[in-house]
Amino acid sequence: MARGSVENNLFSKVLLPLSWAIRMKIAFGAAKGLAFLHEAKKPVIYRDFKTSNILLDMEYNAKLSDFGLAKDGPVGDKSHVSTRIMGTYGYAAPEYIMTGKFLQCHLTPGSDVYSFGVVLLELLTGRKSLDKSRPTREQNLIDWALPLLKEKKKVMNIVDPRMNCEYPVKSVQKAAMLAYHCLNRNPKARPLMRDIVDSLEPLQATEEEALLVPTVQKAVITIIDEMPKNGLKKVEEVKKVEE
Repeated sequence: MARGSVENNLFSKVLLPLSWAIRMKIAFGAAKGLAFLHEAKKPVIYRDFKTSNILLDMEYNAKLSDFGLAKDGPVGDKSHVSTRIMGTYGYAAPEYIMTGKFLQCHLTPGSDVYSFGVVLLELLTGRKSLDKSRPTREQNLIDWALPLLKEKKKVMNIVDPRMNCEYPVKSVQKAAMLAYHCLNRNPKARPLMRDIVDSLEPLQATEEEALLVPTVQKAVITIIDEMPKNGLKKVEEVKKVEE
């Protein structure tokens, strides 16, 4: 894909930071992809939803990739399927890791919902789900941020500072609450992916706003200094102008 993965764009130290509008566009597109899988005639559980598996085209439309761990979901009156533990630590739901014996665990669509909540939290904070370079208490993003998500004032302190406060406060608070519900330790209490899509839709900016990426241009200002002996001296000053 033209822009690579969400992981490469979100955590890059070289690329410009993603705007809030683009982050919500990515979340919306990825949520629609998971909802499509969950609601198919033969439901599919993605099982390895994470930023490195979400690819972006030139317009930042999200596409799910790497279905190597995807598994048929429960059908009929079954609530889960049993499977070996696979996926990525930091994104996998707690019940998926901890249930069962002999490496067997319970896998439900709610497992994907939890992983989506982790990615949504990464988009909100600009932090990785696991980051050992941070202070000990902040290395696990979920443990650090989860208690703050439902506090409207406190949650603003964990928003990615690289966005320079250029985002609608209410939109951030709604996204934070959505992440909070997705990360519920009780899989039955988590929202369905279709409900998540419906919750994210009102947070979408217009197409023009979503694609408005700050650019840095160089403006050359020519200054003519009058010099007593050397006549006119041309001085060029280069300034950065953000549009």
